[in-house]
Amino acid sequence: MLTSLSIKNYALIDNLNVDFNNGLSIITGETGAGKSILLGGLSLILGKRADLSSLKDETQKCIIEAVFNISNYNLKSLFESEDFDYEPQTIIRREILPSGKSRAFVNDSPVNLSSLQLLGERLIDIHSQHQTLQLTSNDFQFQIIDALAKHDEVLQNYKEELGVYKNLQKEYKELIAFQSEAIKEHDYNSFLLNELIEANLVEGDIKTLEEEYETLNNIEGIKEKLAEAYHLLDDEQIGVLSTLTALKNTFQTLSGFASKYEELFERVNSSLIEMDDLFSEVNDLQDGLDADPNRLEFVNGKLKTIHSLMQKHVASDVSELISIKNQLEEQVSVTENLDETIQEKQSEINSKEKILNAISQTIHKNRSKIIPQLKAHLETILIDLGMPNAQFKIDVIESDTYYTNGKDELSFLFSANKGGSFNELKKAASGGELSRIMLAIKSILAGYIQLPTIMFDEIDTGVSGEISNKMGDIMLQMSKTMQVFSITHLPQIAAKGHSHFKVYKEDVNEVTQTNLIKLNHDDRIVEIAQMLGGSEMSSSAIAHAKELLN
Repeated sequence: MLTSLSIKNYALIDNLNVDFNNGLSIITGETGAGKSILLGGLSLILGKRADLSSLKDETQKCIIEAVFNISNYNLKSLFESEDFDYEPQTIIRREILPSGKSRAFVNDSPVNLSSLQLLGERLIDIHSQHQTLQLTSNDFQFQIIDALAKHDEVLQNYKEELGVYKNLQKEYKELIAFQSEAIKEHDYNSFLLNELIEANLVEGDIKTLEEEYETLNNIEGIKEKLAEAYHLLDDEQIGVLSTLTALKNTFQTLSGFASKYEELFERVNSSLIEMDDLFSEVNDLQDGLDADPNRLEFVNGKLKTIHSLMQKHVASDVSELISIKNQLEEQVSVTENLDETIQEKQSEINSKEKILNAISQTIHKNRSKIIPQLKAHLETILIDLGMPNAQFKIDVIESDTYYTNGKDELSFLFSANKGGSFNELKKAASGGELSRIMLAIKSILAGYIQLPTIMFDEIDTGVSGEISNKMGDIMLQMSKTMQVFSITHLPQIAAKGHSHFKVYKEDVNEVTQTNLIKLNHDDRIVEIAQMLGGSEMSSSAIAHAKELLN
């Protein structure tokens, strides 16, 4: 609820500070006294755009500040999503600088106007004949029915499932589009993949193949050199093995004389063992070397294939070619399995549709069940508000479309006259009738959901005394569960308020200013008497005023 309002340097207001209570607060004042200025200042708190003409003194900044008690408004999630600092006593401030720049703050943290508007919608509902156009909105009409149906959890479940369903549909469309493009590339990718598969690539293979190619291509020269090495190692006269054997025998004889000769013997013996091992390896290499033209041709062909593939795929080695092969395998596999994937996605969509259909059916039943109650309640209230022949024809029709709040399409028709035809509200009801219908709806909603502070701005214009009395009763009943303001010209409504404020103008130092004061009981008698009989108050007007207040 709105607990206080402070306005400085705005339009005709120099400095205004006022505190408000819960219940029904009445605001009265002569035409032109500045009630619209008060609403204008409050609208800035709710996120309306400001301009420099709002400043009373263009050399000073305008400051409008409102304090709200929001402890019962369940707004923590909104504060978190908009990154506001949550406080049960929340302060909203707007500043308009002489430069024309505007700033907004929630609990002293700067916020943008769009975020402020979101918060403002949850704090105050300014209800005038202009705002009654909201009543003709299909979305608002659904909100009325859904509030009475009390199926918030069902609606939330539907919205969550609908979000999943839409994502599935998006993925399905993307798969179809991908398949269309993938099919075009599939044949070419399959050709490239087969080339790489046939190459039978092994990481590090190219080095082994190049060594084998060099060996096979130079086998005669290698055999010649190995034979030469064999001869140098094993010749009886000049062979390394014969020489080392003689040297070994020599040092073996000397080893008994001193340790230094024994060390020489060990070194020669080690060399002899190494040379003997080398001789065996050379011998084995000789035995394993055979000219193989077919193998040479195979190795040469495979090397050419690998180099050709590396050039084709701009790869630096075989490991890159293997990586490309794996990628192509995945692409080809995905394309070949797309039909199955698409079928699975379609199956998921069908399953989700069954869930959505079941939930929307529950929503439809809940709405259909509550509509007769809403219709009867509205028509009963409107009889008291001087519309005895008002009738509603409300139907929800199931469709094949998944809307954001179910599958229903809503027909919300109205007839103001007996025997008249039913039509859409915006065509069938006048501005005054829409105001009374909106009052009836808000009074019904107040019994089902926590509404924000509501301010009725002269919705009683053109209404007779008896009907205005009923309107006042409705506002008074609503004020039991919420904070209600009524800007009114009718004494019957003014007398029903728990608090009464008067907007007035006065000249201070030849400058006109607008002020707002809270009236005490005696002041209220005078104000209501003036509303009844004008500035020339008669004793009967005063008596009538007292009677209304009592």
